[in-house]
Amino acid sequence: MRREKKGSVTEPSRAVFLSYTSQDAKAARCICAPLRAAGVEVWLDQSELRGGDAWDRQIRKQIQDCALFLPIISANTQARLEGYFRLEWRLAVERTHLMSDRVAFLVPVVIDDTREQNADVPDAFRGVQWTRLPAGETSPAFIERVSRLLSGQESPDRTRPSFGGASSPVRSAPSPTSRWKQPAMLLVATLGVMGAGYLAVDKFWPPKHAAVPATAPLAQSALPVQSAIPEKSIAVLPFVDMSEQHDQGYFSDGLSEELINLLTQVPELRVPARTSSFYFKGKSDDIATIAQRLRVANVLEGSVRRSGTTLRVTAQLIRADNGYHLWSETYDRKLKDIFEIQDEIASAVVVALKIRLAALSETSRQRTSNIDAYNEYLLGRQVVNRGEVGELQQSIDAFKRAIALDPDYAAAYAGLAVSEATRADMMGEDAGLERARTAADKAIALAPTEADGYAARGFLRFVFDWDWAGARVDFEKALSLDPSDSDAQRNYGNLLRTLGSPTAGIAAIRKALEVDPLAARSWAALADSLTFVGDHAGAHEALRRGLEINPESAYILETLAILQLLESKFPEALENFSKTKFDGFRLPGTAMAEHSLGHAGESRRALDESVAKVAKESAYQIAEAFAWCGESDKAFEWLDRAYRQRDGGLTSINTDPLLASLHAHPRFKPFLRKMNLSE
Repeated sequence: MRREKKGSVTEPSRAVFLSYTSQDAKAARCICAPLRAAGVEVWLDQSELRGGDAWDRQIRKQIQDCALFLPIISANTQARLEGYFRLEWRLAVERTHLMSDRVAFLVPVVIDDTREQNADVPDAFRGVQWTRLPAGETSPAFIERVSRLLSGQESPDRTRPSFGGASSPVRSAPSPTSRWKQPAMLLVATLGVMGAGYLAVDKFWPPKHAAVPATAPLAQSALPVQSAIPEKSIAVLPFVDMSEQHDQGYFSDGLSEELINLLTQVPELRVPARTSSFYFKGKSDDIATIAQRLRVANVLEGSVRRSGTTLRVTAQLIRADNGYHLWSETYDRKLKDIFEIQDEIASAVVVALKIRLAALSETSRQRTSNIDAYNEYLLGRQVVNRGEVGELQQSIDAFKRAIALDPDYAAAYAGLAVSEATRADMMGEDAGLERARTAADKAIALAPTEADGYAARGFLRFVFDWDWAGARVDFEKALSLDPSDSDAQRNYGNLLRTLGSPTAGIAAIRKALEVDPLAARSWAALADSLTFVGDHAGAHEALRRGLEINPESAYILETLAILQLLESKFPEALENFSKTKFDGFRLPGTAMAEHSLGHAGESRRALDESVAKVAKESAYQIAEAFAWCGESDKAFEWLDRAYRQRDGGLTSINTDPLLASLHAHPRFKPFLRKMNLSE
């Protein structure tokens, strides 16, 4: 460890590293001062090097060399899912994997009333002794303990003082309420993100498929099988926003996404898609764990500091199995050079991995000569990625501003197309759908060799226009241009299932999961297809994996509840429908489950509430509920309304088990013909 002095640096020695968020700097200084007064060497970053390459390397070396790592835990660390202190935490956890006993290295300190059971910290912090120092007020007993640890006099144990001062045994596993182990909140209304940063079909096209008569189970063969981790594989983690105001997250995310796009162009290299890589954003999972979950041998991480028109990007390529840095670099450039930086990083990565360097695309879908247009595009995509229905107009406005600044910006047209269509679906606006079609056509006209325009138009043709042949052509074109587009792969699989080719559809969805293994919506789509071919066991396993990723996914919970309805597990179905936060799934689902339980009054109340609250966005789900409850005329009334509203749920009408009671009705086959579907 190195301790700074005036104009000099001492040789490495045993010392303490204080890790804290900027809001807790005062408390950190309160802890630092008495430790130093007692002769303890303390590394306390005072931001003199913050944001620079030298600072980044120094931090990593200090954590690697220090004798004790003191993470300061507070409400401020709980509130912030991002920040360099979390990277420091992760580096410390990684170091513990190389140690025989981590107890003598990690010394967590709590400076307020944050409770351990609710603390958002790495698991490694939970197996060691914690100390409470309110506001950083450091007691003589704490200084004595640090001194004993540094001298090796304190023997490691598995107890820690409680917040009252007594000792309590360490639990062998983290509290189930720990947000650290919970998957990220992917999307509130189950809106997905497609390859160019636009909404996927999940909420607007939730397919429900009839289970065929019992057949040989496909559970094991149909689910993706884990293979050996390929040497030529890399995950690009979200770069950390190190800007002074921490308001450039959309820009640092954009850099990470573009690097993913560039690296997927290298044929020899396996690169997980955005959804899976960004799953770890704001978490402190160590590199080895991330790499294992994503099935990669290498990880690329870094930081972005933007100030006005200047930019500093730091990137590191790390070998996952041993933590060695294969390559690192810092780029100090003007903002207008962002694309050059992206190319240089991608080129350096493939060289470091000893891969044949193919020519990178000169017409990347996100590129424009107007940096202001690029900035607006990134803002629009950030809004879309959050998945908030109420923010769709913001994304539309941002994409329009990008187009106004650069009328030839194909990627902005593709993003605009799906945002317009999604909002139109929610609002029941035909004009919005027409604007979306125009934007998608424009994206293709401007960039006929880029995949995202075709993926956007395929989405529109499939979900809203029911142009099955046209959608198939577009998806196949998109995938020929970009086989790594996991969203297009999943949607293509859903289309094949609708067209009567479930086996081919399962294969396409499996490809999507190979590229994007932590995409909860793809596990739900796989469950739909497995239910369709009669493999309920496989469907349950797929849903279990999806819930591990996102236990609050409305789409997965609804898919599970419908499967339970089909299996006559009505109380379980009601429970899972009730967990769904999206009213468009929860209310019609509750009506069906209550009806099956024989609770006619509760079922009717849920149906009435559905009609009153979610008629615009969930006409198809209301039709399902009426059909399940035996009210055929009402079901067709709502199917007609769904048709007028271009409801995406209608794409599953020919295979939906909830509509089984309507198949013999004289209106059913004419309705299928109206949708260009076979009887």
